This record gives sequence, C-alpha cells and structure tokens, in this order.
Amino acid sequence: MDKPPAITLSDAFKFWLKLGCISFGGPAGQIAMMHQELVEKRRWISEKRFLHALNYCMLLPGPEAQQLATYLGWLLHKTVGGIMAGLLFILPSLLLLIILSWVYVRFGQLPAVASLLYGIKPAVTAIVLAAAQRIGARALKNKLMWGLATLSFIAIATLNTPFPVIVLVAALLGSLGGRLLPEHFTIGGTHSSSAKAYGPALLDDDSPIPEHARFSWQKLLAIALIGLLLWAGVLGLLCWQYGWASTLPQMAWFFTKAALLTFGGAYAVLPYVYQGAVIDYHWLTAAQMLDGLALGETTPGPLIMIVTFVGFLDGWQQLPLGADAPLLSGMVAAVTVTFFTFLPSFVFILAGGPLVESTQGKLKFTAPLSAITAAVVGVIVNLAAFFAGHVLWPQGLSGPFDSAAAIIGGLALLALMRYKIGIIKVIAAAGLAGWLLIQAKPFFMAFFGT
Repeated sequence: MDKPPAITLSDAFKFWLKLGCISFGGPAGQIAMMHQELVEKRRWISEKRFLHALNYCMLLPGPEAQQLATYLGWLLHKTVGGIMAGLLFILPSLLLLIILSWVYVRFGQLPAVASLLYGIKPAVTAIVLAAAQRIGARALKNKLMWGLATLSFIAIATLNTPFPVIVLVAALLGSLGGRLLPEHFTIGGTHSSSAKAYGPALLDDDSPIPEHARFSWQKLLAIALIGLLLWAGVLGLLCWQYGWASTLPQMAWFFTKAALLTFGGAYAVLPYVYQGAVIDYHWLTAAQMLDGLALGETTPGPLIMIVTFVGFLDGWQQLPLGADAPLLSGMVAAVTVTFFTFLPSFVFILAGGPLVESTQGKLKFTAPLSAITAAVVGVIVNLAAFFAGHVLWPQGLSGPFDSAAAIIGGLALLALMRYKIGIIKVIAAAGLAGWLLIQAKPFFMAFFGT
C-alpha cells in the first residue's frame, strides 16, 4: 500500500472545518474522531506520532482535543496550518453559542424552553458525575491517590479553598511523592502504544521531522514573545478603553488565569469558573451557570466553550458598549473571554511543538501531574454535588425534593455509565422528558384535583 498523496492547505481547511462542526461528545469523542479520520482513514499521520502529540497535549493546561487539532495542523502545514486547525475547531461552537446565548436571554423564560432545560439539568449533573468516574478510574490507582482526591473534595466543599491553591498544593505533593514514593505517583497512560496496521502514513513513524518542526530556542522565544505581546496588547487596549475595574478587562484577566489552570480538562476548571463567575464577580447566577453547561453539552467543540456563554451573559447585563447595544456588548464580551481562554493553548503548541518532536518516545506523565489529576477528581465530584443540590432541591435544602428530576438524572447516569450511550442522545432524551413532564403537569393536576 502506497503512502497517501500530499495534503493541500485547502483540503486541510475543509477537514478541520468539518471537524469543528461535528465534534460532539467531549474530548474523548473528539480525540477518537481525529484518530479515526487522520490515522485510520486518511493516513495523514501515523498512530505513533498521533499518540506522541496527544501525550504532550494531555500534559498541558487547556482543552486537550483543541490543542491536539492545533498540533496536528501545525505538523502538517506549519504555523498557518496550526492556527487554522485550532481556530476552526472552536469557531463553529463560538458562533452557535453566541446565538444560543441570545436565545437564552431573550426567550429562556418561555415555558417550552424552560421545560427543555428542566429535563436537561439533571442529565448535566449525571454527565459531570460520569466524568469524575472516568477520570477517577484512570487516576486513582492507589490509596495515596484516593487520599489526594478526598482531601481536594474536602478543601473545596467545606473550606471553600480556591481551585488554583488546590492545583498548587497537589503539584507540590506530587513532586515530593515522586521522589519518595515514585511507584505510587506513576500513572500509566490512557492510550495503547501498540501500532495498528492502517498502512503507511504521509507522516510515518520513520519520516524525518519536517524542517519547520525542528527545535530552536529562537523559534520558541519568538513565538512566546508574540503570544505575550498579543495578550498584553489586547488587555492593555481594553484597560485603556474601559478602565481596569470594568467588566471586560476583569474577564480577560480572570479567564487568562483559568486557561493556565485547566489541568484535567474542562470539567476540572468548571469549579474555578463557577467560583469566579458566580461567587466572586457575580457575572451570573448559579442557575444560569447550570443552564450554560447544559447548552455547552449540546454544541460541538470543547466543553470549556461554556466561557462564551458566561461572557455573553455578563456583557448583556453590564452593557460595556452602552445601554442601547446589549447584543453587541454580549458578543464582544463572548469573543473577549474566548480569546483569552484559548490564546495560551496556541502558544503552548506552536512554541513547544518542536521541542516535543525532538523527544519522541521520551515524554511521560510527571508525578506532579498525576497528583493534580487525582485532586481534580475530588473537585469534579464537588461540582456534581453542587449541581445536584440545585437540581434536586430547587428551592434550597429546606424546600421540597424534586423526585422527577432525580429520576431523569438517575436514568441519564445509567445510560452514560452502564450502556455507554452518547452525551447528545442522553441530553436530547432528557430534554424531551422534561418537556413532556411540564406539558403533562396541568393534565395530572386537573385529573387528580390538586
């Protein structure tokens, strides 16, 4: 079997655009989709190179699937290919979430929309709990890791410890534990390294490193400097135009920090976003945060795109562009938070990619990262408990228990964990169930005379 022909930039553009429009199913599904398309069907890259790139992305803060798309686009078509792949992976989701956010703020209180969200919310709680189980199955391989997860849960649930502090302490404990008890802090990878016979790839195992992917300190420093200038330039412009204390610069600063703390994927950073957006800055309410997560689960692209919803709602309410421009204010805020959330990921890949290519076969998970991943499990369980409290006791713990929401959530959890049904199908079924329950409620009340 011959190698496939060279890929034009136009062909790559069509593929990455298509992927951005159909990349449902969270990071696991998105990575599996890229493997199926690029390794098995198109043979643009060998499995060994694909997994090597993936291992690097798993080590980084930020959305690993989007970073992997950026890495593979860069490897195939230089910097322009990386930027193109990374942008197309998120742009369809950005546009769709801006539209859905506008629909939410304008029509979210309509009975039909409210009934759909009523069913989706318990399903979202189940999705978060299933994510904790998935990550825990990989990370909690011994009693020490279980202990770290338990301590992180206690820290954030009872002591209200900020997420960055939990990440820092876990990294320090992992660094220390890696030296004293290395066998307890070495967690195996999540992907098989065995090669499969898909045929020769355009970039095969023994293909030389492309010229643009060769490492040099000059390239690394130049890209890092460009990224820093972009970040500082846009942040400075926002401060000059609106003032540091205004909503746009504050969101830019907050989501920059969030982008650098997303070890463990989007589910891990959601508690940090919740702490900042709901508790510290009051950009939106806890109920709105849950609604945003529900919308994020139903759209393609990285789940961390929920930040687009957070930005839109705050822009709509704070009106940084004036009282007569709520839609434009929401759109500008949504694009602002998306820019500052994803800029570090592009810098990590474009600057670090050549270094990774020079270390094929040597990159492994570090002990600090293993500890962080274990701590993240406890944080995600706390997030699921938080959502469950708002869903099952909508009027507070002293109010009535919502048994219908509990049934929907329980069935969603069973569908996800036992029968491995896809997230989109679960969300659709839960939304339909919520709609039917709300529509049927007046009939039952009239029938039973209550």
